[in-house]
Amino acid sequence: MKRCRNGETWDFESEMPAVSRNGGVILGLDGGTTSTICVCIPAALHSSGRLPDHPLPILARAVAGCSNHNSVGETAARETIEKVMAQALSKAHSSRSAVRAVCLAISGVNHSTDQQRILDWLRNIFPSHVEIFVENDAVAALASGTMGKIHGCVLIAGTGTIAYGFTEDGREARAAGAGPVLGDWGSGYGIAAQALTAVVRAHDGRGPQTLLTHNILNELGLSSPDELIGWTYTDSSWARIARLVPVVVSSAEAGDEVANKILHDSVLELAASVEAVVRRLRLCGEDGKDPFPLVMVGGVLEANKGWDIGKSVIDRITKICPGAHPIRPKVEPAVGAALLAWNYVIGELGDLVADH
Repeated sequence: MKRCRNGETWDFESEMPAVSRNGGVILGLDGGTTSTICVCIPAALHSSGRLPDHPLPILARAVAGCSNHNSVGETAARETIEKVMAQALSKAHSSRSAVRAVCLAISGVNHSTDQQRILDWLRNIFPSHVEIFVENDAVAALASGTMGKIHGCVLIAGTGTIAYGFTEDGREARAAGAGPVLGDWGSGYGIAAQALTAVVRAHDGRGPQTLLTHNILNELGLSSPDELIGWTYTDSSWARIARLVPVVVSSAEAGDEVANKILHDSVLELAASVEAVVRRLRLCGEDGKDPFPLVMVGGVLEANKGWDIGKSVIDRITKICPGAHPIRPKVEPAVGAALLAWNYVIGELGDLVADH
Protein backbone atom coordinates (compact mmCIF):
# COMPACT_ATOMS: atom_id res chain seq x y z
CA MET A 1 0.00 0.00 0.00
CA LYS A 2 1.04 3.57 -0.46
CA ARG A 3 -0.13 6.98 0.53
CA CYS A 4 -1.55 9.63 -1.77
CA ARG A 5 0.73 12.12 -3.47
CA ASN A 6 0.02 14.75 -0.85
CA GLY A 7 1.42 12.38 1.79
CA GLU A 8 -1.39 13.00 4.27
CA THR A 9 -4.47 11.25 2.92
CA TRP A 10 -3.98 8.02 4.88
CA ASP A 11 -2.27 9.45 7.97
CA PHE A 12 -5.43 8.85 10.03
CA GLU A 13 -4.81 5.10 9.86
CA SER A 14 -1.98 5.34 12.36
CA GLU A 15 -4.59 6.22 14.98
CA MET A 16 -6.92 3.33 14.11
CA PRO A 17 -7.05 0.28 16.42
CA ALA A 18 -5.11 -2.78 15.26
CA VAL A 19 -8.26 -4.91 15.39
CA SER A 20 -10.47 -4.35 12.35
CA ARG A 21 -14.26 -4.03 12.39
CA ASN A 22 -15.94 -7.44 12.64
CA GLY A 23 -16.54 -8.76 9.14
CA GLY A 24 -14.78 -5.82 7.56
CA VAL A 25 -16.25 -3.07 5.42
CA ILE A 26 -17.09 -2.40 1.79
CA LEU A 27 -16.60 0.85 -0.12
CA GLY A 28 -18.91 1.99 -2.89
CA LEU A 29 -18.01 5.02 -4.96
CA ASP A 30 -20.09 6.91 -7.50
CA GLY A 31 -17.92 9.31 -9.47
CA GLY A 32 -19.38 11.81 -11.87
CA THR A 33 -18.68 15.10 -13.56
CA THR A 34 -20.40 17.12 -10.85
CA SER A 35 -19.41 15.25 -7.69
CA THR A 36 -17.94 12.05 -6.28
CA ILE A 37 -19.59 10.21 -3.39
CA CYS A 38 -18.15 7.32 -1.40
CA VAL A 39 -20.07 5.26 1.16
CA CYS A 40 -18.80 2.69 3.62
CA ILE A 41 -21.07 -0.21 4.60
CA PRO A 42 -20.44 -3.29 6.78
CA ALA A 43 -19.44 -6.38 4.81
CA ALA A 44 -21.59 -8.50 7.12
CA LEU A 45 -24.90 -6.89 6.18
CA HIS A 46 -26.98 -9.85 7.30
CA SER A 47 -26.20 -13.23 8.83
CA SER A 48 -28.42 -14.97 6.28
CA GLY A 49 -26.36 -13.64 3.39
CA ARG A 50 -29.32 -11.64 2.14
CA LEU A 51 -29.98 -7.93 2.11
CA PRO A 52 -31.57 -6.43 5.21
CA ASP A 53 -34.73 -4.38 5.05
CA HIS A 54 -34.42 -0.64 4.48
CA PRO A 55 -32.63 1.37 5.55
CA LEU A 56 -29.27 -0.14 4.74
CA PRO A 57 -26.63 0.51 7.40
CA ILE A 58 -24.34 3.27 6.12
CA LEU A 59 -21.28 3.61 8.34
CA ALA A 60 -20.01 6.75 6.63
CA ARG A 61 -20.47 8.97 3.58
CA ALA A 62 -17.97 11.39 2.02
CA VAL A 63 -18.31 13.84 -0.87
CA ALA A 64 -15.72 15.37 -3.19
CA GLY A 65 -15.57 17.02 -6.61
CA CYS A 66 -15.35 15.72 -10.18
CA SER A 67 -13.62 12.38 -10.82
CA ASN A 68 -14.26 12.04 -14.56
CA HIS A 69 -10.77 11.91 -16.06
CA ASN A 70 -12.12 13.14 -19.40
CA SER A 71 -13.21 16.35 -17.68
CA VAL A 72 -10.46 17.15 -15.15
CA GLY A 73 -7.57 14.92 -16.22
CA GLU A 74 -6.18 11.67 -14.83
CA THR A 75 -4.14 13.17 -12.00
CA ALA A 76 -6.91 15.32 -10.54
CA ALA A 77 -9.45 12.50 -10.90
CA ARG A 78 -7.25 10.05 -9.00
CA GLU A 79 -6.54 12.52 -6.22
CA THR A 80 -10.27 13.11 -5.79
CA ILE A 81 -11.05 9.39 -5.69
CA GLU A 82 -8.33 8.58 -3.18
CA LYS A 83 -9.24 11.52 -0.97
CA VAL A 84 -12.95 10.65 -0.81
CA MET A 85 -12.26 6.97 -0.06
CA ALA A 86 -9.92 7.94 2.78
CA GLN A 87 -12.50 10.36 4.17
CA ALA A 88 -15.19 7.67 4.18
CA LEU A 89 -12.96 5.19 5.99
CA SER A 90 -11.84 7.82 8.49
CA LYS A 91 -15.45 8.78 9.27
CA ALA A 92 -16.27 5.08 9.72
CA HIS A 93 -13.34 4.73 12.14
CA SER A 94 -11.95 2.06 9.86
CA SER A 95 -8.91 1.55 7.64
CA ARG A 96 -7.79 -0.09 4.41
CA SER A 97 -6.87 -3.28 6.24
CA ALA A 98 -10.56 -3.74 7.14
CA VAL A 99 -11.80 -3.33 3.57
CA ARG A 100 -13.18 -6.50 1.98
CA ALA A 101 -14.13 -5.03 -1.38
CA VAL A 102 -14.26 -1.77 -3.32
CA CYS A 103 -16.48 -0.90 -6.26
CA LEU A 104 -15.68 2.27 -8.17
CA ALA A 105 -18.39 3.32 -10.59
CA ILE A 106 -17.05 6.29 -12.50
CA SER A 107 -18.24 8.29 -15.49
CA GLY A 108 -15.65 8.24 -18.24
CA VAL A 109 -14.94 4.50 -17.82
CA ASN A 110 -15.94 3.49 -21.31
CA HIS A 111 -13.49 0.74 -22.28
CA SER A 112 -11.68 -2.21 -20.76
CA THR A 113 -8.44 -0.21 -20.96
CA ASP A 114 -10.00 2.44 -18.69
CA GLN A 115 -10.97 -0.26 -16.21
CA GLN A 116 -7.56 -1.92 -16.23
CA ARG A 117 -5.70 1.36 -15.77
CA ILE A 118 -7.76 2.22 -12.70
CA LEU A 119 -7.53 -1.33 -11.33
CA ASP A 120 -3.74 -1.27 -11.57
CA TRP A 121 -3.65 2.05 -9.73
CA LEU A 122 -6.02 0.88 -6.98
CA ARG A 123 -4.00 -2.28 -6.34
CA ASN A 124 -1.14 -0.04 -5.24
CA ILE A 125 -3.44 1.61 -2.69
CA PHE A 126 -5.25 -1.34 -1.08
CA PRO A 127 -3.95 -4.58 0.48
CA SER A 128 -3.80 -7.63 -1.78
CA HIS A 129 -6.82 -9.29 -0.09
CA VAL A 130 -9.21 -6.53 -1.20
CA GLU A 131 -11.55 -7.37 -4.09
CA ILE A 132 -11.61 -4.40 -6.50
CA PHE A 133 -14.21 -3.71 -9.17
CA VAL A 134 -14.33 -0.82 -11.64
CA GLU A 135 -17.47 -0.02 -13.60
CA ASN A 136 -19.08 2.83 -15.49
CA ASP A 137 -21.21 4.96 -13.17
CA ALA A 138 -24.33 3.80 -15.01
CA VAL A 139 -23.89 0.29 -13.57
CA ALA A 140 -24.07 1.62 -10.00
CA ALA A 141 -27.06 3.76 -10.91
CA LEU A 142 -28.87 0.66 -12.19
CA ALA A 143 -27.94 -1.25 -9.03
CA SER A 144 -29.30 1.57 -6.87
CA GLY A 145 -32.72 0.97 -8.36
CA THR A 146 -32.62 -2.84 -8.38
CA MET A 147 -30.81 -3.12 -5.02
CA GLY A 148 -27.84 -4.83 -6.61
CA LYS A 149 -29.40 -6.96 -9.33
CA ILE A 150 -27.83 -6.31 -12.73
CA HIS A 151 -30.75 -6.60 -15.12
CA GLY A 152 -32.74 -3.97 -16.97
CA CYS A 153 -31.97 -0.50 -18.24
CA VAL A 154 -30.84 2.67 -16.51
CA LEU A 155 -31.12 6.19 -17.85
CA ILE A 156 -28.86 8.79 -16.28
CA ALA A 157 -29.50 12.42 -17.13
CA GLY A 158 -27.50 14.80 -14.99
CA THR A 159 -24.59 16.90 -16.21
CA GLY A 160 -24.09 14.18 -18.81
CA THR A 161 -26.32 11.37 -19.98
CA ILE A 162 -26.09 7.68 -20.78
CA ALA A 163 -28.44 4.73 -21.18
CA TYR A 164 -27.06 1.36 -20.13
CA GLY A 165 -28.71 -2.05 -20.17
CA PHE A 166 -28.01 -5.60 -19.04
CA THR A 167 -29.71 -8.91 -19.73
CA GLU A 168 -29.94 -11.67 -17.16
CA ASP A 169 -27.46 -13.75 -19.17
CA GLY A 170 -24.82 -11.02 -19.01
CA ARG A 171 -25.15 -9.22 -22.33
CA GLU A 172 -24.90 -5.43 -22.17
CA ALA A 173 -25.40 -2.40 -24.37
CA ARG A 174 -25.13 1.35 -24.02
CA ALA A 175 -26.21 4.46 -25.89
CA ALA A 176 -25.04 8.07 -25.63
CA GLY A 177 -22.56 8.88 -22.86
CA ALA A 178 -19.90 10.02 -25.32
CA GLY A 179 -19.50 13.47 -23.77
CA PRO A 180 -20.58 16.91 -24.95
CA VAL A 181 -18.22 17.12 -27.92
CA LEU A 182 -19.83 14.03 -29.44
CA GLY A 183 -23.34 15.11 -28.52
CA ASP A 184 -24.71 14.24 -25.09
CA TRP A 185 -28.00 15.83 -26.09
CA GLY A 186 -30.66 15.52 -23.44
CA SER A 187 -28.10 15.97 -20.68
CA GLY A 188 -27.93 18.97 -18.39
CA TYR A 189 -24.96 20.24 -20.35
CA GLY A 190 -26.75 19.67 -23.65
CA ILE A 191 -29.88 21.52 -22.52
CA ALA A 192 -27.93 24.48 -21.15
CA ALA A 193 -25.57 24.66 -24.13
CA GLN A 194 -28.53 24.80 -26.52
CA ALA A 195 -30.05 27.57 -24.41
CA LEU A 196 -26.83 29.60 -24.54
CA THR A 197 -26.67 29.06 -28.29
CA ALA A 198 -30.28 30.22 -28.61
CA VAL A 199 -29.46 33.45 -26.77
CA VAL A 200 -26.49 34.16 -29.06
CA ARG A 201 -28.55 33.36 -32.16
CA ALA A 202 -31.36 35.66 -31.02
CA HIS A 203 -28.86 38.44 -30.33
CA ASP A 204 -27.32 38.04 -33.80
CA GLY A 205 -30.69 37.96 -35.52
CA ARG A 206 -30.17 34.35 -36.65
CA GLY A 207 -32.86 32.96 -34.38
CA PRO A 208 -36.15 33.92 -32.69
CA GLN A 209 -36.24 36.18 -29.67
CA THR A 210 -36.48 34.26 -26.44
CA LEU A 211 -37.12 34.80 -22.76
CA LEU A 212 -33.93 32.84 -22.20
CA THR A 213 -31.93 35.98 -23.00
CA HIS A 214 -33.26 37.98 -20.07
CA ASN A 215 -33.39 35.04 -17.68
CA ILE A 216 -29.89 33.72 -18.34
CA LEU A 217 -28.27 37.16 -18.28
CA ASN A 218 -30.08 37.90 -15.03
CA GLU A 219 -28.95 34.58 -13.53
CA LEU A 220 -25.33 35.24 -14.46
CA GLY A 221 -25.30 38.94 -13.60
CA LEU A 222 -24.41 39.95 -17.16
CA SER A 223 -25.72 42.95 -19.05
CA SER A 224 -25.42 41.81 -22.66
CA PRO A 225 -25.34 38.58 -24.68
CA ASP A 226 -21.92 39.67 -25.90
CA GLU A 227 -20.62 38.96 -22.40
CA LEU A 228 -21.70 35.32 -22.66
CA ILE A 229 -18.66 34.51 -24.77
CA GLY A 230 -16.27 35.58 -22.03
CA TRP A 231 -18.35 33.91 -19.31
CA THR A 232 -18.51 30.62 -21.21
CA TYR A 233 -14.84 30.26 -22.08
CA THR A 234 -13.44 31.59 -18.82
CA ASP A 235 -14.44 28.21 -17.39
CA SER A 236 -16.20 25.89 -19.80
CA SER A 237 -16.49 22.97 -17.36
CA TRP A 238 -19.49 20.79 -18.14
CA ALA A 239 -21.03 21.04 -14.68
CA ARG A 240 -20.80 24.86 -14.66
CA ILE A 241 -22.73 25.09 -17.91
CA ALA A 242 -25.26 22.47 -16.79
CA ARG A 243 -26.21 24.53 -13.73
CA LEU A 244 -28.26 26.74 -16.08
CA VAL A 245 -30.86 23.98 -16.62
CA PRO A 246 -33.29 25.39 -13.99
CA VAL A 247 -33.30 28.68 -15.93
CA VAL A 248 -34.26 26.82 -19.09
CA VAL A 249 -37.05 24.98 -17.26
CA SER A 250 -38.45 28.14 -15.66
CA SER A 251 -38.39 29.89 -19.04
CA ALA A 252 -40.29 26.99 -20.59
CA GLU A 253 -42.82 27.03 -17.77
CA ALA A 254 -43.31 30.75 -18.46
CA GLY A 255 -44.33 29.86 -22.01
CA ASP A 256 -41.13 30.51 -23.96
CA GLU A 257 -41.31 28.56 -27.21
CA VAL A 258 -37.56 28.26 -27.65
CA ALA A 259 -37.05 26.85 -24.16
CA ASN A 260 -39.97 24.46 -24.58
CA LYS A 261 -38.53 23.16 -27.85
CA ILE A 262 -35.15 22.55 -26.19
CA LEU A 263 -36.79 20.48 -23.46
CA HIS A 264 -39.06 18.65 -25.89
CA ASP A 265 -36.08 17.72 -28.06
CA SER A 266 -34.25 16.55 -24.94
CA VAL A 267 -37.10 14.16 -24.13
CA LEU A 268 -36.84 12.71 -27.64
CA GLU A 269 -33.07 12.28 -27.31
CA LEU A 270 -33.27 10.62 -23.90
CA ALA A 271 -36.07 8.31 -24.99
CA ALA A 272 -34.14 7.41 -28.15
CA SER A 273 -31.15 6.35 -26.01
CA VAL A 274 -33.33 4.04 -23.91
CA GLU A 275 -35.09 2.68 -27.00
CA ALA A 276 -31.74 1.88 -28.63
CA VAL A 277 -30.55 -0.12 -25.61
CA VAL A 278 -33.84 -1.94 -25.12
CA ARG A 279 -34.02 -2.84 -28.80
CA ARG A 280 -30.45 -4.15 -29.00
CA LEU A 281 -30.86 -6.31 -25.90
CA ARG A 282 -34.49 -7.24 -26.62
CA LEU A 283 -35.30 -6.45 -23.01
CA CYS A 284 -39.00 -6.18 -23.76
CA GLY A 285 -39.18 -9.48 -25.66
CA GLU A 286 -40.52 -10.22 -29.11
CA ASP A 287 -43.96 -8.82 -28.39
CA GLY A 288 -42.67 -5.78 -26.48
CA LYS A 289 -44.45 -6.81 -23.29
CA ASP A 290 -41.74 -8.58 -21.28
CA PRO A 291 -41.17 -6.80 -17.96
CA PHE A 292 -37.86 -5.13 -17.12
CA PRO A 293 -36.80 -2.42 -14.67
CA LEU A 294 -36.15 1.05 -16.09
CA VAL A 295 -34.14 2.97 -13.50
CA MET A 296 -34.27 6.77 -13.78
CA VAL A 297 -31.41 8.74 -12.22
CA GLY A 298 -30.25 12.36 -12.42
CA GLY A 299 -31.36 15.91 -11.78
CA VAL A 300 -32.65 16.46 -15.31
CA LEU A 301 -35.26 13.73 -14.75
CA GLU A 302 -36.69 15.30 -11.59
CA ALA A 303 -40.14 16.86 -11.81
CA ASN A 304 -40.70 20.62 -11.95
CA LYS A 305 -43.90 22.63 -11.72
CA GLY A 306 -44.87 22.45 -15.37
CA TRP A 307 -42.19 20.26 -16.88
CA ASP A 308 -41.40 16.66 -15.95
CA ILE A 309 -38.78 15.40 -18.38
CA GLY A 310 -38.54 12.06 -16.62
CA LYS A 311 -42.27 11.38 -16.85
CA SER A 312 -42.31 12.46 -20.50
CA VAL A 313 -39.51 9.99 -21.26
CA ILE A 314 -41.34 7.22 -19.38
CA ASP A 315 -44.58 7.93 -21.22
CA ARG A 316 -42.80 7.64 -24.55
CA ILE A 317 -40.98 4.42 -23.61
CA THR A 318 -44.02 2.64 -22.15
CA LYS A 319 -45.97 3.22 -25.36
CA ILE A 320 -43.38 1.09 -27.14
CA CYS A 321 -42.51 -1.25 -24.25
CA PRO A 322 -45.49 -1.58 -21.90
CA GLY A 323 -43.47 -4.01 -19.77
CA ALA A 324 -41.02 -1.31 -18.72
CA HIS A 325 -41.22 -0.78 -14.96
CA PRO A 326 -39.99 2.72 -14.06
CA ILE A 327 -38.00 2.93 -10.82
CA ARG A 328 -36.86 5.99 -8.93
CA PRO A 329 -34.11 4.63 -6.67
CA LYS A 330 -34.53 4.78 -2.90
CA VAL A 331 -30.76 4.75 -2.39
CA GLU A 332 -28.07 6.78 -4.13
CA PRO A 333 -25.77 5.28 -6.80
CA ALA A 334 -22.83 5.13 -4.37
CA VAL A 335 -24.87 2.67 -2.29
CA GLY A 336 -25.62 0.80 -5.51
CA ALA A 337 -21.86 0.51 -6.07
CA ALA A 338 -21.39 -0.81 -2.53
CA LEU A 339 -24.14 -3.39 -3.09
CA LEU A 340 -22.46 -4.50 -6.31
CA ALA A 341 -19.23 -5.12 -4.40
CA TRP A 342 -21.14 -6.90 -1.64
CA ASN A 343 -22.90 -9.12 -4.18
CA TYR A 344 -19.60 -9.99 -5.82
CA VAL A 345 -18.12 -10.94 -2.46
CA ILE A 346 -21.13 -12.97 -1.37
CA GLY A 347 -21.23 -14.66 -4.78
CA GLU A 348 -24.96 -14.38 -5.29
CA LEU A 349 -25.06 -11.80 -8.07
CA GLY A 350 -28.24 -12.16 -10.10
CA ASP A 351 -30.53 -13.91 -7.61
CA LEU A 352 -29.72 -12.19 -4.30
CA VAL A 353 -32.54 -9.69 -4.54
CA ALA A 354 -35.16 -11.64 -6.48
CA ASP A 355 -37.84 -10.30 -4.16
CA HIS A 356 -37.07 -6.62 -4.96
